[in-house]
Amino acid sequence: MDGPDDGRLHEISARLHREDPRFARGLGDGRPRRPREYRYARAWLLLAVALAVLGAGIALAHGLLVAAGLVLAGVAGELFDPHRGTRHRRAPRRF
Repeated sequence: MDGPDDGRLHEISARLHREDPRFARGLGDGRPRRPREYRYARAWLLLAVALAVLGAGIALAHGLLVAAGLVLAGVAGELFDPHRGTRHRRAPRRF
């Protein structure tokens, strides 16, 4: 017997499968996995590279490497934000 909210639940389920199939498959199997916005493998890798470049720049006393390491560390820091795509979006102004 279908309830009044079944259509909504099917819509939510379909959207979840479309946006993050790995997470949805894990929920269906009973082994939940982290959602896409909380997977930080790339951010950790970029942070490690940034620290290596920064350390090399300090050891070699080369300003360009130091600057590149700091920029990469900033980019890696931004990747750790789970809501980076949803903030700072404004509606277009209408005249």
